[in-house]
Amino acid sequence: LSFAEVIGAFYVTGLLMGLLGFTGWVRRAMQAVPMPVVMGMVAGVFLRFGLDLVYSMRDDFWLAAPMALAFIALTAVPRLARVLPPVVGALIVGAAVIAVMGTFDARGEPIFALVQPNLYAVVFSWRAMIELVVPLAITVLVVQNGQGIAVLGAAGHQPPVNAITLACGAGSMITGLVGSVSTCLTGPVNAIISASGARERQYTAGMFVALLALGFGLLSPVFTRLLLSTPKAFIATVAGLAMLRVLQTAFTVSFRDRFVLGALVTFLVTVADVTIFSIGAPFWGLVFGFAVSWLLERDDFRSLRAEP
Repeated sequence: LSFAEVIGAFYVTGLLMGLLGFTGWVRRAMQAVPMPVVMGMVAGVFLRFGLDLVYSMRDDFWLAAPMALAFIALTAVPRLARVLPPVVGALIVGAAVIAVMGTFDARGEPIFALVQPNLYAVVFSWRAMIELVVPLAITVLVVQNGQGIAVLGAAGHQPPVNAITLACGAGSMITGLVGSVSTCLTGPVNAIISASGARERQYTAGMFVALLALGFGLLSPVFTRLLLSTPKAFIATVAGLAMLRVLQTAFTVSFRDRFVLGALVTFLVTVADVTIFSIGAPFWGLVFGFAVSWLLERDDFRSLRAEP
């Protein structure tokens, strides 16, 4: 497929998501899947962050270990953690270690540059519609948005599923102008936003992240080069530390009491990462996990319906 045809699929996917959000179908579908099964998918997706943290200790111990120690020290003193979040402290320590060890490799490229967006023409083709629209829509609505909504729900929030879906559809059509992939509610970002602080004030973190995203977007050539110039263990360690609490919550919700077998099947299929019909494993994890719960955990469904 040409890039113009792919962008055409982005547009149609955005329109489809907007219609599904407007009709309320997405919210009803998500409510039908038990939360432990959904969180089993989240645990399977986020597991790689925890594993990469362990691998970074193995591959670059003198960088990863000081970062982990800084994270643990700040977490152990809640009063200090309110002033300097543990993940930010680990990032600062990691940057200092990189500077001391001289492992920053800029590859001789200029560091400062502003982004220069390109506008792309769109081509609509039946082949692109058939091959891409359904996998894209499932990936955004079930895998990406499913993660974000589940993470927010586990943190005690009540995300407006239909409004989010409608906004993602509209956003996908706008960002398609510059050749960007479909807009989605990502799990990792929302996990970090809702991981600490008073729950009723976490919306301020979301607003601040949005402002930072605009700044980082304008300077994306700068930050892309900076990240590519740092050791891989630096990014893996920061991401792994940021996801620890989320992984803990995901496993706790998945394997606490009900729908345990379905959650386990969802987790295993997601971790296996086998793509079927161009649709990623997290979606199939939900499908097979829900099917197993529906067949073998009927008592859990009956008790769930009996709740007020």
